[in-house]
Amino acid sequence: MFSVTSRYHGIPTATHTLPDGRRVTYVRRRLLPQPEQLAQLAEHVVAPGERLDHIAGRHFGDAEQAWRIADANRAMDPEELAVPGRRLRITLPAVITQAAGVLSVPGSAGHG
Repeated sequence: MFSVTSRYHGIPTATHTLPDGRRVTYVRRRLLPQPEQLAQLAEHVVAPGERLDHIAGRHFGDAEQAWRIADANRAMDPEELAVPGRRLRITLPAVITQAAGVLSVPGSAGHG
């Protein structure tokens, strides 16, 4: 249902039948990962004027992966992360971290 790069990829879906017979499919629930359990790849220091999508593009090669930075830094509002001087964790997605059994990447290089 969702692209492999989507934050909703792999999350169970459900279907609800409306009174008029139409069926609506929806994502059951996405639980936020615990950032400290994600494998850290790097650290990025936010520069003045930098946006989260720019940072994601730089680190992941895809600006639409900004949600990964929000997850890694426990942010409900991604805009709170774009503060100059703020240090952001850049991590692997939870599914890759869990599949690899990785809790952290020792000696990961920082960026920024």
